[in-house]
Amino acid sequence: MSMSIDSIFVHKMWNDNELSKMVEGGVPFPMLSDAGGEVGKLYGVFNEEAKVENRGRFIIDPDGVVVAFEVLTPPVGRNISETIRQIQAYQHVRAMAGAEACPAGWRPGKKTLKPGPALVGNVWKEWKTEMAFD
Repeated sequence: MSMSIDSIFVHKMWNDNELSKMVEGGVPFPMLSDAGGEVGKLYGVFNEEAKVENRGRFIIDPDGVVVAFEVLTPPVGRNISETIRQIQAYQHVRAMAGAEACPAGWRPGKKTLKPGPALVGNVWKEWKTEMAFD
């Protein structure tokens, strides 16, 4: 899900008129309103002086653990495709019970890494440039 201090109506308009043109089908998760900024305050992204939230992205696993986060000030946008890619990677790693790791740029169906002593110092042999940037 996503959340901001904007109303659910602003979220719908943003998804229908902007995001759906950038991401096929629009955002594949619910967008919630934090009208008073209470959740933003808990996560340290609410700017009390300006009464706005910095752009924070928090990926929380099914156990309630924050596994990734990024906070950007308003002039810099986020990359929804990268967020979705990271969620897919966390889901894959979880499904594999830690037997596989997803390198930077990993996408579903691409090669993963097998964590273990043999990988230490040898990641470069497994993680080729084409894996990171395709």
